Amino acid sequence: MLLEPEYRFIFWLRRGRLSWLFCLVEDVAAIASSSTATSHFQSFTPHKFIQPRTYSTPRHLSRVPSVSSSGFLQMQRSNIIGSQSILRNWLHARYISNASVELRTDSDVVRFSLSKNDDISTTTKSQKKKVMSKKAKVNELRFYRLKAKKKMNSPNPEVRIRYKLEKAKRKETWLIEKLRKFDMPKPPAETFDPEILTEEERHYLKRTGERKKHYVPVGRRGVFGGVVLNMHLHWKNHETVKVICKPCQPGKIHEYAEELARLSKGIVIEIMPNNTIIFYRGKNYVQPKVMSPPDTLSKAKALEKYRYEQSLEHTSQFIERLEKELEEYHHHVAKFKKRKEDAAKDAKVNMLLPTDINSA
Repeated sequence: MLLEPEYRFIFWLRRGRLSWLFCLVEDVAAIASSSTATSHFQSFTPHKFIQPRTYSTPRHLSRVPSVSSSGFLQMQRSNIIGSQSILRNWLHARYISNASVELRTDSDVVRFSLSKNDDISTTTKSQKKKVMSKKAKVNELRFYRLKAKKKMNSPNPEVRIRYKLEKAKRKETWLIEKLRKFDMPKPPAETFDPEILTEEERHYLKRTGERKKHYVPVGRRGVFGGVVLNMHLHWKNHETVKVICKPCQPGKIHEYAEELARLSKGIVIEIMPNNTIIFYRGKNYVQPKVMSPPDTLSKAKALEKYRYEQSLEHTSQFIERLEKELEEYHHHVAKFKKRKEDAAKDAKVNMLLPTDINSA
């Protein structure tokens, strides 16, 4: 399609691709100063490529005065809105991009350069992650299962023991990571004046606590918020309270006594041999508004922690037993190898003895 002769713009449109060829033949300054130039000289947005650029000045432009880049850019920015609306009517959406073409005449060389519009944000396509199909996952699990079965049924005892040992150590690491989630941050110790009790007062409180029938149980969950809450409820009507720990590991009773004294602000009167602790509330006891401390576990969390601890204990014992078995196996192999070497030496000596006798 050919426009007015003084501009001589040639537009070449072909299906499947878009290529624009601009030929400025006559006076470029007249084009820039013309009122109708803005309707024809418009910026465009190529889809894939532009015609190859030439880096030498054409003959028909050798007589044309140079155009300032600032004036040309201002004219282009004023025309970009109108050009995009016209191009939308002509072209399909897939042929339009955010790039624009600029005409540069630096160092007496005419160049068409692409520049992206900063106003329109370009979206980068994120690479899609490779998703495994269900069949691939099943095949992978089957491969690992067969591999483990092969190690378990291996005729070599060392392979079987090492497989069990590696599996137990992985489980131990996993249990330690799980138990770290239950570690509660301990607040800084509060400064308070401890009440001084005489020997007579301690003896009286001990006898009183032993005679009382009310108690607070500490079971497999250990110390959690509910234990401290029950202690405060008992101290509402009684001066002392018994805390019975069943089941309790050896030496664990002293840890429970220190933890409960810190959380309840009570005084330990006596730790009895039958895993019983007697607590005294104090002379100036005031029931707190929040009887269950916030830095303690709930009942469900305490039970979950106990299960992980029990599993970790059994796993550690199993690892020790496997390491002992592996050590015994290595000792047995070394002993058998030494016995075999001794037998070979004896056989060699017995073979040499008859020859010595005959020679004698």
